[in-house]
Amino acid sequence: MKRLFALAILILAVAQPVFADSREHEQLKRSIIKIYTTAAAPDYFNPWALLNPKQLSGSGAVISGKRILTNAHVVANGSFIQVQRHGDAQKFRARVQFVSHEADLALLTVEDDSFFEDTRPLALGELPDLQEEVTVYGYPIGGKSLSITRGVLSRVEHQYYAHAESYLMAGQIDAAINPGNSGGPVISNGRIVGVAMQTNQGAENLGYFVPPSVIEHVLEDAKDGVYQGFPELGAVTQSMESPSMKQAAGLDPDQDGALIVRVFSDSPAARVLQPGDVLLEVDGFPVAADRTVEWRENQRTNYHYAVDLYHVGDKLPVRFSRDGKVQTADVILAAPPPSRSLVVSEKFDQPPRYYIYGGVVFVPLNMNLIKRWGKNWHSKAPIDYLYARNQWNDEQRRELVVALKVLPAGVNLGYHDWKNWIIDSVNGHGVSDFDEFAQLMENNQAPFVELRDQSGYRMVLDAATAQEQQPLILQTYHIPNRHSQGLFSTLARDSGE
Repeated sequence: MKRLFALAILILAVAQPVFADSREHEQLKRSIIKIYTTAAAPDYFNPWALLNPKQLSGSGAVISGKRILTNAHVVANGSFIQVQRHGDAQKFRARVQFVSHEADLALLTVEDDSFFEDTRPLALGELPDLQEEVTVYGYPIGGKSLSITRGVLSRVEHQYYAHAESYLMAGQIDAAINPGNSGGPVISNGRIVGVAMQTNQGAENLGYFVPPSVIEHVLEDAKDGVYQGFPELGAVTQSMESPSMKQAAGLDPDQDGALIVRVFSDSPAARVLQPGDVLLEVDGFPVAADRTVEWRENQRTNYHYAVDLYHVGDKLPVRFSRDGKVQTADVILAAPPPSRSLVVSEKFDQPPRYYIYGGVVFVPLNMNLIKRWGKNWHSKAPIDYLYARNQWNDEQRRELVVALKVLPAGVNLGYHDWKNWIIDSVNGHGVSDFDEFAQLMENNQAPFVELRDQSGYRMVLDAATAQEQQPLILQTYHIPNRHSQGLFSTLARDSGE
């Protein structure tokens, strides 16, 4: 009898932690959220219209402050968002509180506080060591129930984020991140150590997640509700693995660094660095010849890791060599411009800019337009567009203006088949950006408007006829306005908007 009693006590003692773990796990699952998004993206081929709405789904997790952490691409261009807890049938209306498309992260909030009852906010944890197991929670398409997969952390380094083509730290795990899993938390020891974001199309069972350092940066940025993003240094660098290059730069054989080949004139680095300098250290991290730093023991990544830990307005200590002399300085970091390329990076949650004159539709060249050629845009988009992606902008040419297409009318006779034409000048005036272009067109007093490209080809439109036929052209092609709302104040006043 005593033996049976002792055995019962032993079984109870063993079972209690199991029951506790089970309750803990069920509580954790209540904090994993399914997200339903109706997304209506702009049609950049017809910039006054929207594409057909799409129904998307993703995942998220409840964190402090009655917020839901998820991917930005889950809610991008979202016109209607709902959220649903694990095990519940009811859906609640949600809205975006803060978004960082650069980091592919978003914070949602739910106006009905009852949504957060019986949910526990999950805390952010530290990134595990390599080869440690992590768990990915989410709602992949093909079912309604919560999916739980496990994988091993195999790599942590800078990767290109597919959503906005940014370049930030990312963790890699040997577990597939399927559609619908996006935005779900990567969990270790009951804490969030990442947000699942994308898969590797060229390998099976390989996924990437946003690591804690990037999540923490976005949460800090979100505190005042004003998006500033990750600051830029503003210098373009080159590896220095060539002994001859090191010697020519005045470095000792045991010195390493990254050669600065360009400094943007309006960037923070312009006050400190110049082409030909060698970047030796960033925030105390020695920069290797391949432009990497050791961010954790025996783990290396791009030196931008050190910059990404800071915020706009912070002072970043740097150490560099100029003509063989080592110097130290602080760089006061600033927010980057919309793009350093002539082709503006992809934007979300905002309407396209456009301007119509004489039935010709003019737009700025950006990645949104290029990606309208579909998944194979790398080969299908116009070659001039793709070439411009590899060109830096400057004060004389900040962005490119395109005559996207011609809406056939009497005023544009002879140009009906013109499309995707990059414009260089208006009546002999060089065009630096889209706003200046629209202003030149709007203020034209000459009898004709002459547009030219860099090769000298030209389009000539009769100004009086263009103005006379404009209302009929808009009516014929069912276009509500001759330009995007708020293109700039004078145009808005002229059109009565």
